[in-house]
Amino acid sequence: MNFITHEFFSFLLFFLLAIFLIAGYPVALTLAGTAIFVAILGYFVDLFPLVLLNVLPNRVFGIITNETLIAVPLFIYMGVMLEKSGIANSLLENMSKLWGNIRGGLVYSILFVGVLMAASTGIVGATVVTMGILSLPLMLKWNYNKRISAGIICASGTLGQIIPPSIVLVLLADIFQGANEQASQISGNLAPDPVSSVDLFAGAIFPGLILVIFYSVWIMICSFFRPNNFPIVKSNQDNITFKEVFGVIFPPLILIVLVLGSILFGVATPTESASLGALGATIISFAKKSLDFKILKQSCKETLKINSMVFFILIGASLFSLVFRGFGGDLIVEDFLTEIPGAKINSLIIVMVTIFILGFFLDFFQIVFVIVPIVGPSLISMGYDPIWLALMFAINLQTSFLTPPFGFALFYLRGVAPKEIKTADIYYGVIPYIFIQIFLLVILYNFPEIITWLPKKL
Repeated sequence: MNFITHEFFSFLLFFLLAIFLIAGYPVALTLAGTAIFVAILGYFVDLFPLVLLNVLPNRVFGIITNETLIAVPLFIYMGVMLEKSGIANSLLENMSKLWGNIRGGLVYSILFVGVLMAASTGIVGATVVTMGILSLPLMLKWNYNKRISAGIICASGTLGQIIPPSIVLVLLADIFQGANEQASQISGNLAPDPVSSVDLFAGAIFPGLILVIFYSVWIMICSFFRPNNFPIVKSNQDNITFKEVFGVIFPPLILIVLVLGSILFGVATPTESASLGALGATIISFAKKSLDFKILKQSCKETLKINSMVFFILIGASLFSLVFRGFGGDLIVEDFLTEIPGAKINSLIIVMVTIFILGFFLDFFQIVFVIVPIVGPSLISMGYDPIWLALMFAINLQTSFLTPPFGFALFYLRGVAPKEIKTADIYYGVIPYIFIQIFLLVILYNFPEIITWLPKKL
């Protein structure tokens, strides 16, 4: 029975977690149930002190009273309300009229709308589905290449992963704050610099803009060398006025400026800005005459569902990580990463590749709540900036969500795509954008100031 060690139980935790997730059991219950089951087994062989579980109530209370996390349901509501208000439909319709006479104008329109929707909603799945429903039939009607159509919708739809105000960044900030504190305790630093959602919002601005520019340049190159794949949409441009364009673009833009500006300039906390965003989204829907009791009820119900999922997973992951640390798993991971030859760079590569692969099978919340608390402290203690590391993880996961055959964005689009669009069209369509994002990760590794400069200036 020499194999019954702390390492064995640490491995058993993840093995059982993978088995039950593949079997289709709810994520939150799987995380908590697996942790309790393995903890009891460890107790019977004197490898786990059950008294450690007494810490759990304090952890749960800390989660539900965390002021930063209050921003999550508010940002979710803001995104859902804007989605229900039909703002994407209005934006796409007017942008396609405005840029329709430019070769590839419809693709630029979709990218522009994707950026605005990402900055307004921050919900990847909703953006991809909405853009797929609205854009694909229009692109097929004007004989756009199927692969190009599918690729730009998936790529622009996933921008909500890193373009602030993003729910992803709010959650990452909370997780990395804990990881940074743990890493600082290991190194003897009792007063570490805080990691806030403000820092991640600021750090994400330049990478997000660079990514959009890269997408635009790629579209421009493709439309120049393969013009037949980018037909001109013959719309009557004279029918659209500046007033119409301004009326459609102004509401989401002013909402983005109010929410982001109030955070970055220190006028309001992220939670207060999220409240402002939720109120602003409701006012926009009311002004567009798309707000009624049915829409309000649907928005609140959808917000409740998403928020419940997030917090139940967070509580389950908290129990899972507590048991994992009880078996000394965090020390095992730290020893493994530090003993790798060329530890700093190779450890980062191993973690990034692992997270990339896990992104095929697990959604963002599962990876952030389970994996990041385990590997984050070790990487931060090696000298990596926590803000830079958080953004690298976010972009890495965004790339993973685009990668065939299991990327989540691909499944979202497949669910709403017309029959003419084959699965292979979606897979081939996203490949250029995957390489663009990997190229961005390489740039950010070599020039970390792109991420860290603005947070340091605030």
